[in-house]
Amino acid sequence: MNTSLEELKKISKLIREDIIVTGRDCEVGVHLGGNLTLAEIMAVLFFSVANVDPENPDWEARDRIILSKGHGNLALSSAMARRGFFPLEELQHFDTFNSMLSMHIDKHRMPGVEISSGSLGHGLSIAVGAALGGKMDAAGWNVYCIISDGELNEGSTWEAILSAGHFKLDNLTVILDRNMFTIEGATEDNLSLEPLGDKFRAFKWHLIEVDGHDLEALLNAFEENTPDGKPKMIIANTIKGRGLPSVEGKASSHFYRISKEDAEEALAMLKSS
Repeated sequence: MNTSLEELKKISKLIREDIIVTGRDCEVGVHLGGNLTLAEIMAVLFFSVANVDPENPDWEARDRIILSKGHGNLALSSAMARRGFFPLEELQHFDTFNSMLSMHIDKHRMPGVEISSGSLGHGLSIAVGAALGGKMDAAGWNVYCIISDGELNEGSTWEAILSAGHFKLDNLTVILDRNMFTIEGATEDNLSLEPLGDKFRAFKWHLIEVDGHDLEALLNAFEENTPDGKPKMIIANTIKGRGLPSVEGKASSHFYRISKEDAEEALAMLKSS
């Protein structure tokens, strides 16, 4: 899609608004912090970068979008609804009995998604398999995989990173949501990941690091050409709980039910920004 930067700003605000409203209304709470980090990433991916068709979600030539960080399903659901894969009203039933939209993705109920997600750390391995299959078939589509920094504690994630570089999967782009937190606290306190950039370069990836809330920077990162044979890793530096002042930048935002007062404050900030 040829979506202007100004329109992408509006879409990302709507996605963030959907997350806040659903987080307020969902009785059990939601994985709030890690969804609010994804608003700009989802807007750019679904409304500018990826070649998808909401009216034909199984289109063979579609780009494959794989959400490995399954906690981000609310942001994904909002983006897909606003892109037209299903009615926006479905968000009102998020994580309720028999809803198509659950806390983690269920591909058997949610149209237009590639994998079910819940056990974190497996999505990148699936994305590598899809990209390898695309290469073998000489297909024209690309694979986009969104992972969390917490998943870098998983051995299978590093096996996938090693494999993608070895098999020269330049049809694969990974977006790493680097919000610096897991449910257990700061990533660098629990199991230090830095220096991340050096690791990815050593594993034969083309690395780009951006502000994950900067739409223009994200667009440029997706559009940047990679050297032949190198998969692309976009480290998107984000703020956990972005847009909700009471929990912004805190591990406590991981799973949270927003109070009406906090939701009103956040929504008012969005409208005035």
